[in-house]
Amino acid sequence: MNNKIETGYNLDLYSQIDIFCRIIMENKILNEVFTRAPSLGLKDYYIGAGCLAQTIWNYLSGFPLNQGIQDLDLVYFNDKEVSFDEEDKVVSKVHQLYKDIPIKIDVKNQARVHLWYEKHFGYAIKPYPTLEAAINTWPTTATALGARRESSGKWIIYSPFGLNDLFGKVVRANKAQITKEIYEKKVLKWSSIWIDLKIIPWEE
Repeated sequence: MNNKIETGYNLDLYSQIDIFCRIIMENKILNEVFTRAPSLGLKDYYIGAGCLAQTIWNYLSGFPLNQGIQDLDLVYFNDKEVSFDEEDKVVSKVHQLYKDIPIKIDVKNQARVHLWYEKHFGYAIKPYPTLEAAINTWPTTATALGARRESSGKWIIYSPFGLNDLFGKVVRANKAQITKEIYEKKVLKWSSIWIDLKIIPWEE
């Protein structure tokens, strides 16, 4: 990319995806994560959520691309093996592959989230039928986002709410699953780092 900031806001989706992928590849850590991921042999996975959105926000703000990124989410879907032990095998494999990566990588089989969600968040959810269905419930329209780059170099992007809120630095609640408390906690944390985010109140 050139030195001119490409906002991506209010562009057609194909242009937004092109700009999105080029920004992500500029993040050296994320680019390395995407490059190695196919070797895990996971059939149904994405790298997603905050690490992607925050890379874009950092780019648009002129910040170092990893500023404020506390972890990377790698999610996959295997509803044939939903035990903790089976998930832990994948976690160990991921951590071994990325042992030199300086950002924590959080690995979760979305097919088993319903087994622990109530204990963690205080209310039960139904099992997700697909990985994309899980992403549909992620907390905000800008962070309900998953991507992977196949060994051929082809990008697969799943963004149920599009990319305009992401490039517009708009934080808008996705109320499919989260609570007001969860949303406002995220808003408070994010707005302390990216002070020009456009926060849409929960009530609107």
